Amino acid sequence: MPVSIMASNGIMSLYWEVFPPMPTCRVYCTPVYQDCRLFVMGGCSETGLPLDTVEMLDVVSQTWAVLPPMPTPRAGAAAVALGKQVLVIGGMNSEQCPLTSVEIYNSDEGKWEKKAALCQPSMGISAIEKEGKIYAFGGMGADTSPQALVRVYEPTKDCWQQLPPMPTPRYGASTFLRGNRIYVLGGRQGKLPVTAFEGLDLEVKGWTRYPSIPSRRAFASCTMTETCFFSLGGLQQPGPHNFYSRPHFVNTVEMFDSDQGVWSKPGRSTRMREKRADFVAGYLGGYVIAAGGLGNQTSPMTSVEGFNMVKKRWEVLPSMPTGRCSSSSLQSNNMLFVIGGVAQGPSSAVEALCVLEEV
Repeated sequence: MPVSIMASNGIMSLYWEVFPPMPTCRVYCTPVYQDCRLFVMGGCSETGLPLDTVEMLDVVSQTWAVLPPMPTPRAGAAAVALGKQVLVIGGMNSEQCPLTSVEIYNSDEGKWEKKAALCQPSMGISAIEKEGKIYAFGGMGADTSPQALVRVYEPTKDCWQQLPPMPTPRYGASTFLRGNRIYVLGGRQGKLPVTAFEGLDLEVKGWTRYPSIPSRRAFASCTMTETCFFSLGGLQQPGPHNFYSRPHFVNTVEMFDSDQGVWSKPGRSTRMREKRADFVAGYLGGYVIAAGGLGNQTSPMTSVEGFNMVKKRWEVLPSMPTGRCSSSSLQSNNMLFVIGGVAQGPSSAVEALCVLEEV
């Protein structure tokens, strides 16, 4: 059932759609959305081991199908949709080692096929599809060091080519496509959060460095609107100019204006209502979304808030039906999916924040 709340401008146009739970509880899984079908691949089981399990949700009929397993069990992989195919890249195996393997699922045939492997093993790759090519950024290598690698895959040739490396090596970064440029924001180098913000021009194959995220926070979340990039929340680590003696959750909001080319640190009035880290972020229905995560409560949060881009303020949105952190997320059209993650243990919940279509 749609859940709506009253707001000053009438009934809120966002609601949660609750889907049947996945057959398999999992965290660090890899989702892909294609033609009203949600594919969920791999991840970690309740015992902490990588899964080869692949399940598909038909969003219209709200039914799950168990698909043939991946040839290689993996967690923390990247994946993209290519027509009626799904390409899965890298990740971590049961020995907690990064993988080079790349596999593709053909929906029509219902079969997996091995493809050209990566030149170096990587987990925590960020991948984006543009005009039939797949761009893969960074990752963590076999020696646990962050990588600056940029690789492009052409399906018709089944080959990977190297592009100029990122100025800043990292894994687990947020990537965004706008026009002919792919932006790479944040990520990690071991336990250290990365503040670097860089963009790759796909025409000239060159990198531009943008001003770094103003404050360093672990487990922050990033998202993009038509005109801005946001870095939200996270866990602030003690530093030389920080009198806190231990890490603490923050409600920091930092916004990069693409036109002006600068970060603004909004004042107290535009901070998030809740301090949170390890949460899902997105941009839906004119709101920058922050959903769930960890805060100062004893269990994962259910609260959801949205930054109204017109009114420049945070508003309370309908709560998540299942409070979770470490969830996988995916945005498609007018839906922001929150998939699996951790509630009391690995979760099987699949829910989507949706825009209510006006009649």
